Amino acid sequence: MIKLRIKTKLALGLGFFFIMIVMIGGGGLYTINRLAGEAKNILKANYESIEYAENMEQALDLYDINKQNAINLFEKNLKAQENNITEVGEQEATNKVRQLFEQLKTTVQPSQTQLKELRTCIYVINDLNTAALLRKNNETQQTAEKMRIYLAILVTISLLISFTFLVNFPGYIANPVRKLTEGIKQIADKNYTQRIYIEKGDEFGELAEAFNTMAQELNDYNNSNLAKIIFEKKRIDTIINNMKDPIIGFDEKMSVLFVNASAIKILGVTENDLLGKYAPDIALRNDLLRTLISTDGITAPLKIYADNKESYFTKDDIKIMADEQPIGMVIVLRNITQYKELDLAKTNFIATISHELKTPISSIKMSLKLLEDTRVGLVNEEQKKLIGHIKDDTQRLLGITGELLDLAQVETGNIQMQKQLVEPRVMVDYAYNALKVQAEQKKIKIEINCDSALPKVNCDSEKTAWVLVNFLSNAIRYSHEDANILMQVKQQGSSLVFSVQDFGMGIDPKYKDRLFERFYKVPSGEQGKSGTGLGLAISKEFIMAQGGNIWVESEPNKGSKFSFDLTT
Repeated sequence: MIKLRIKTKLALGLGFFFIMIVMIGGGGLYTINRLAGEAKNILKANYESIEYAENMEQALDLYDINKQNAINLFEKNLKAQENNITEVGEQEATNKVRQLFEQLKTTVQPSQTQLKELRTCIYVINDLNTAALLRKNNETQQTAEKMRIYLAILVTISLLISFTFLVNFPGYIANPVRKLTEGIKQIADKNYTQRIYIEKGDEFGELAEAFNTMAQELNDYNNSNLAKIIFEKKRIDTIINNMKDPIIGFDEKMSVLFVNASAIKILGVTENDLLGKYAPDIALRNDLLRTLISTDGITAPLKIYADNKESYFTKDDIKIMADEQPIGMVIVLRNITQYKELDLAKTNFIATISHELKTPISSIKMSLKLLEDTRVGLVNEEQKKLIGHIKDDTQRLLGITGELLDLAQVETGNIQMQKQLVEPRVMVDYAYNALKVQAEQKKIKIEINCDSALPKVNCDSEKTAWVLVNFLSNAIRYSHEDANILMQVKQQGSSLVFSVQDFGMGIDPKYKDRLFERFYKVPSGEQGKSGTGLGLAISKEFIMAQGGNIWVESEPNKGSKFSFDLTT
């Protein structure tokens, strides 16, 4: 058996159709040319001779009327006829006409017998060409009939062969492809016993052999590893079910693959109602699952009723990837109730201690005022310095306890906002007046850029002014003597942007993302020695609680610009 490649088979098939087209086109062209040639012969030779004969007869009819014109006409057509001899006997008849015409020219008064004899010879020429026309026309019709038969036979044979080719050749190519497709589907369904048998020495045969080899190897691998895979799956299922943290696994289409006992308990749904089901469909009837699969990022702890009490959980979304393609997702809920309770106890402790400290600190402050009053008694210069240091430390302690109380308020979620429409200049002036003396002590100039035509802002004026005071206090602290500070308010769309910009040492970019974290202080130079690390964290909470945004822009050795925006 001859083994042909697919490329060769396609080339032979297309070549066959090309040959058929050439044969049919060539046969038709040959037939048309032959018929055209024969028709041309009929018209050119015989028809012209008949026309010459008729013209000569007309010249004889004019002989008695105008002899000279008749002779000239006759002579012209006779010469043309002498040059157009095509049929047997036509030469003799034409010569006879020439002989009789020469006699006619020399006769003064020709007889009727001469004219009749001349006409008879002309009739002979006419009859010979008329008969030739009929004969050649019949021959042409016979030729056309033969060509039509030959062409019909050729077309019929071509159609039969082409039809056979069209019926069989696509199957010759498509059947192996269909077998391969079916085999691949079986392999995809994990039927590794599937085999393909294609007895062809072309690429399809090679592909079938490769497919069978692959199926055999997959079958061997499946059989050799199946028990191990089942054992590992059972072990993983046991581990997941014994974990206290709720765990839910999904495939790439968000169908539930597995769920442990803890997750079933907090979801309040049976395992049969979860496994293999489309998660968004279940979420329509389960608020917790709807929250868990929500595409919105969940950052705050989730409050879920579990273990007969309100518990707190953090959510971790773990995307499962294979070959850089997502194949599923696992949601893990970590129970942080214990830490939340400890955090709440810490917050309450801080609030209690801060509140209790404010009273003795205020008493110390009042005692210092009395010591500074000369009516109570005079103090020497050394004692004045001590009193000044005690006063500064007392003020610092009051600031710290105030920040701790604010932090406790933030952590417990008890921020009470008293929003109202406020002139932005009022809050800017409040911050300026609160720190004007401190700025003057360092010879720092505070420049205010606040247009009087700005609209009122909808906010809690006390807490917003507190943020501005914090920004300005930090700017003064980190600015050199004789420096400038810019306080600015400008409108952007439907919001007002408040900013405080200093031109001091600036902040290293690696610390910028943590500036608004609680208790965080930049660990370098002067910035690491001052403050509690709470001011910016509390400022962020105050602004975000009012629906605003807060941010910082800074470059080392060029200064920092702290900003926030609020809706007008």
